[in-house]
Amino acid sequence: MTTDKKPDQKLTIAIDGPAGAGKSTIAARLARKLGYVNLESGAMYRALALKAIRNDISFDDEAALLGLAKSSQIRLEPTREGNRVFLDGTDVSQRIREQDVTDAASRVSVHPAVRQWMVERQRELGAGGGVIMEGRDIGTKVFPTAAVKVFLDAQPEVRQERRILQGAEKGAQPERQRIAAELQERDRRDRTRAASPLTPAEDAVIIDSSHMSIDQVVDKVEELVRKKLGNSITG
Repeated sequence: MTTDKKPDQKLTIAIDGPAGAGKSTIAARLARKLGYVNLESGAMYRALALKAIRNDISFDDEAALLGLAKSSQIRLEPTREGNRVFLDGTDVSQRIREQDVTDAASRVSVHPAVRQWMVERQRELGAGGGVIMEGRDIGTKVFPTAAVKVFLDAQPEVRQERRILQGAEKGAQPERQRIAAELQERDRRDRTRAASPLTPAEDAVIIDSSHMSIDQVVDKVEELVRKKLGNSITG
């Protein structure tokens, strides 16, 4: 396979997939390895959801949510430990990971007008290349011309166990039934929403991480990048 891409060219890499598939972990590690910036689209929806909570705005009021988005300043600051997320100048990195915000973000993100506003901001953030953006519609909507597109999936029970482990690592004692129900509902909303439903891009490489380690997935995606660039990449 021949390529006219320059060795030092910075690509745009899109990683999509359902909740619990490992997108954030893979994107963060790969970004560090390649020297790229990891842009987490979901954090932007979480920040907006948090502001809706604080302003007592209904998650079903699309017009109000769009107005709130337009009046908000959402900034991602990539670090080696992951993104720091700022909402109107305040660091909300920890707060947006809490369960009430997670649930709210899933409902906020279904609205077409809100998603379009977010897509425009996300395109601005990734315009220069050299980025890995993960989410649920990156390869299909945000960066349809991304050089490398990956749809990262895993069996539902595997994703459930990962979520339980994440909670345990934070000192929580998550209930298995509740986690399973939440993932099932999140999958339903993501896959059936009218605007940019969760689905692999036609040219995406589908990776089932059910029986793969994090390092194996990172190596697989890096191999795709190597092939696209046509040269070895040093981390």
